[in-house]
Amino acid sequence: MSTSMPGPAPTTDYPTLLSPIQAGPLTLRNRVMMGSMHTGFEERTRDLPKLAAYLARRAEGGAALLVTGGYAPNVEGWLLPGGSMMASKRMADNHRRVTDAVHSHGAHVVLQILHAGRYGYHPFIRSADTTQSPITPFKAHRMYGFDVERTIRAYVRSAKLAKRAGYDGIEIMGSEGYLLNQFLARATNHRTDEWGGSARRRMSLPIEIVRRVRAEVGDDFLLQYRISLQDLVADGQTWEETEELAGRLVDAGVDLLNTGIGWHEARVPTIVTSVPRAAFAELTGRLKATVDVPVCASNRINDPGVAENILASGQADMVSMARQMLADPDFVLKARDGRADEINTCIACNQACLDHTFANKKVSCMVNPVAGRELELTPRPAVTPKRVAVIGAGVAGLAFAEAAAVRGHDVEIFEASDAVGGQFRLAAAIPGKEEYANTLRYFTRRLEVLGVPVHLGHRATADQLHDAGGDTADVAKRDVADTDPSFAPSPADEVTKPFDHIVYSAGVVPRVPEIPGIDHDSVILYDELLSGRRTAGQRVAVIGAGGIGVDVAEYLTREPNQTLEEWRKAWGVVDPAEAPGGVGTPVPEKPLREVHLLQRKETPIGKGLGKTSGWVHRAELKKAGVHKYVGVAYDRIDDDGLHITIDGEQKVIEVDNIIVCTGQESDRSSLGAGAEDPRIHVIGGADVAAELDAKRAIRQAVELAAELSR
Repeated sequence: MSTSMPGPAPTTDYPTLLSPIQAGPLTLRNRVMMGSMHTGFEERTRDLPKLAAYLARRAEGGAALLVTGGYAPNVEGWLLPGGSMMASKRMADNHRRVTDAVHSHGAHVVLQILHAGRYGYHPFIRSADTTQSPITPFKAHRMYGFDVERTIRAYVRSAKLAKRAGYDGIEIMGSEGYLLNQFLARATNHRTDEWGGSARRRMSLPIEIVRRVRAEVGDDFLLQYRISLQDLVADGQTWEETEELAGRLVDAGVDLLNTGIGWHEARVPTIVTSVPRAAFAELTGRLKATVDVPVCASNRINDPGVAENILASGQADMVSMARQMLADPDFVLKARDGRADEINTCIACNQACLDHTFANKKVSCMVNPVAGRELELTPRPAVTPKRVAVIGAGVAGLAFAEAAAVRGHDVEIFEASDAVGGQFRLAAAIPGKEEYANTLRYFTRRLEVLGVPVHLGHRATADQLHDAGGDTADVAKRDVADTDPSFAPSPADEVTKPFDHIVYSAGVVPRVPEIPGIDHDSVILYDELLSGRRTAGQRVAVIGAGGIGVDVAEYLTREPNQTLEEWRKAWGVVDPAEAPGGVGTPVPEKPLREVHLLQRKETPIGKGLGKTSGWVHRAELKKAGVHKYVGVAYDRIDDDGLHITIDGEQKVIEVDNIIVCTGQESDRSSLGAGAEDPRIHVIGGADVAAELDAKRAIRQAVELAAELSR
């Protein structure tokens, strides 16, 4: 099997990242591992073709080593009832289509064996002790000695079946708070037998599993272990224990140590967009100095420059990226070919990946909805290329233009404002969401490469484009002629071929509620605030506590571009050599303003936010001392401030400004009379106005591009 990547000679920008490395029996073509992420395709045999296509696409894009989603070694280890499991020869043989697909592109692939322990969402769960995690309603049963032995044998069986299936190795999941982590930590292991009672005995289970697996599979099979470097829970492992565990794992037969950070129940964020890039690489470097096998860094690595710095500085031998490989499967090839500016960066929003995982849905990616749908949406040349006008350059319009141009369509964009991005550009102004600007950078660069004209400052309407007969130059000239009657176009400006389709993606406008005094000078619409057109005073009321209202509250209370040290201090992240688990006392920054956040609904503020990120935003509001009100009736706004009724009592909130975040309305002002015309396609916010709904807008855009190509 070839381990080289076809194409131009590697760029010198990332020499370490792109250099080969020996990991146990495998020669890896570069230092990029696609880390494990459960996709939802693991559970059913009928979904294996989708899993194969998904993994093969990342292998084709240049990743050297891929890790599957987690497979339980037995029923007790299920994540969900009927969950993924590697426990039979039939299943192993079915996986041949997965391993063959990856190997056909010159990459290697390992199967992750994951026992959920007390994180399982079913009544059969077993763990080191009878405890219940805060993320499942089921209480774990304590494993007896024979249960432990049976579990070890199940791991060995899964490893042997993985080898039968054609996998190049396995990864034993010992991180993120799953079973092996539960045995290792004092917080969840109160046993006094040979599997607990001291740090060394708490390590017995993972050590014995590795030793027995190695004895069965031989030396020609990669044995990789994912080790927790910082549990981020009270009574987690100490750094001394982590170092000892790593050394004993290597002695028992581990070829490669992949790293993990934080348990799923930890109240410190580790992967959301507000976490600084490579926030935990320093710990990887510390571990690397103690062992003689390759060590892989993970968590919030999404840029080839960041990855190169980690490797070149000696902090790790490899880098693991899971979500980044969803966002752009060609990450490695683009870095190699000098096209890093064309990488579709993972912005760590979690909206279509981890939020889907924890909702038992199939995984995809907000900025790349092709992920997980390779068999349906992988770009192919259009059967009949069309000429398409796009009205609006928010993410829906940009995503459609890029997806359509890749398929061979002739696309032009008309945007009324002087910049692309729409609501997404406003989101990038929120502290902790600075990464969002990378999505706009990606689309802007890709449209340049694809030669898609983007006409800024042109408020084209669907009627105009029809009237112009497809003459886009005429549309642009009308705008100039409105202010300069002497303007005379050149004949070379004329375009004669009409548009076959018009994609209307003009986005949304803020919804303004009917409150007496809403036109008061103190009132600011959220887009006026986030765009910088207006500024707020020191005392502010935010009406509307949906996603935008929460974002605005953070914008008003926090500085942007938080440094790593500021982030650690704010969340109480300390050296695990100083405190077990690496958790200390948070010291939040002083809020910039006094903020009052109000909503009409009586449900808790922030309840509708994302599963894996909403709790972070709610914690930020609490740290900033934001005053929260639910079940509010807005009476009026005047010079005294915001008058409300809450719990039957009238109250005045004395503030300098009131920020309106009470929803959005579709902007159809430029649609004209063509809404029923089959050649006009309304997408994004112009189709459905919903707060923070870029996931649906981008997916809808890509699906439309694929549809027009058939």
